[in-house]
Amino acid sequence: MSSCLGASGVTPDGAAWLASAGTYPRNTLAFWEERPDAPVVLPCGAVFDVVSVPTMFGRRMLDRLWDDGPGSGPVAVFRGRTLLFAAPGTAQRLPSLLRWEEFGRTADIPPLLCHGTGDAVTVPAPAGTPEQSSRWLVAPDTRHPWLPGPEILLWAAVRAARAAVRISIFPPPDQGAKVYDVSRRR
Repeated sequence: MSSCLGASGVTPDGAAWLASAGTYPRNTLAFWEERPDAPVVLPCGAVFDVVSVPTMFGRRMLDRLWDDGPGSGPVAVFRGRTLLFAAPGTAQRLPSLLRWEEFGRTADIPPLLCHGTGDAVTVPAPAGTPEQSSRWLVAPDTRHPWLPGPEILLWAAVRAARAAVRISIFPPPDQGAKVYDVSRRR
């Protein structure tokens, strides 16, 4: 592989892993050899699934994954969305986990687009630069990267939603109000 693949952190092994998702991995690698700055469309479901979230929410999820959790797999930004690469099967399971999550803790989670079997996503070029709008935040660097499953991404989404700054148009409750304990009334 070309030495320019390493510019964004995508190693030759990482590029081989990405290309393995396609029907013709050698063709993808040859294409990247000629055009290392070109994004490609790859199918989801067999090698990885992708969970696409709004950029700012994706950053909060990444903060939770790295600060309080196990870290993340490869992560990219493409056209204003954060693409979290996940274990195959995540796209099928995560939406039902979000619906099942109790106590309304998912109300502040924006819609997550889950791409799995039968879907395809455009991945940034291996030789992308930090200035480009589509680039790798956590580049694939091995042939077998660790990929989070649906439970870990649910955990990160719930915690990212909790950490979001909430601005209210309503004034805060009166902190000087007198509160009476009526539980001991006779």
